[in-house]
Amino acid sequence: MSARILKGKPVADSMQAALSEKAHELRKKGIIPKLCIIRVGERSDDIAYETGAVKKMTATGIEADRVILNASCTQEELEEVMKEKNSDEEVHGILMLRPLPAHLDEKKITQMISPEKDVDCMNPATLAGIFEPSEGFKTPCTPQAVIEMLRYYDIEMTGKKVAVLGRSSVIGKPVALLLLNENATVTICHSKTADLRETVREADIVISAMGRAKMIDGSYIREGATLIDVGINTDEDGKLCGDADFESAEKVAGAISPVPGGVGSVTTTILAKNLLSGISE
Repeated sequence: MSARILKGKPVADSMQAALSEKAHELRKKGIIPKLCIIRVGERSDDIAYETGAVKKMTATGIEADRVILNASCTQEELEEVMKEKNSDEEVHGILMLRPLPAHLDEKKITQMISPEKDVDCMNPATLAGIFEPSEGFKTPCTPQAVIEMLRYYDIEMTGKKVAVLGRSSVIGKPVALLLLNENATVTICHSKTADLRETVREADIVISAMGRAKMIDGSYIREGATLIDVGINTDEDGKLCGDADFESAEKVAGAISPVPGGVGSVTTTILAKNLLSGISE
């Protein structure tokens, strides 16, 4: 059995024209859309996401400003950057790459992000919108990218069993809530889940966001199931890879997203959408 390959580019392309037009209209009115990306340290997955985000912003007509801090920076230094970007009227969106180094108080920093500039729903006040969806609410970029992938490829979510691998507040928990909003039956799996393989094998759709390179092989996937791989890892050869052992999983799955070339390009498109939708003309 050969799985259908769910590439992200067609999904992103289907949204791009409207975003570029929005940015163009803002520029005609003298408003230059601008995103500030804050990175602490040199994590390979952070750098990969940052590179993709800058490329997408440039293609859309959005300026991208980068602030890169040493991995050993102090809490005070990072807070000062956040205060500066919050008050900068030329910056319309702030994206802080996570997780932060362990010595930094990530919770405090995310709470500092202005909700108006919070393009990835890091501030709990912004994230709360996914609990009670209303018109115009923002959603976290990667979780929403997963939903857009499933919608674009006409993969039914209503009534389906979905296993979400990972319970982080960045991807796992938010994507589970978004799937619930789509009337899926969701099971969140994590490092303490008993019989993980058997639990995942019961799912019609598997969303993997564990951050463990090539962990999910074909033995985890029920024949014909859909696998959306959100992991961004590097293998033993230093090459970018997902959570899935692609060659193994592809032989069993009915549909599978690759890494690279899958969810990532849609994530940066949602990032651009969130930024543009938050700009008052």
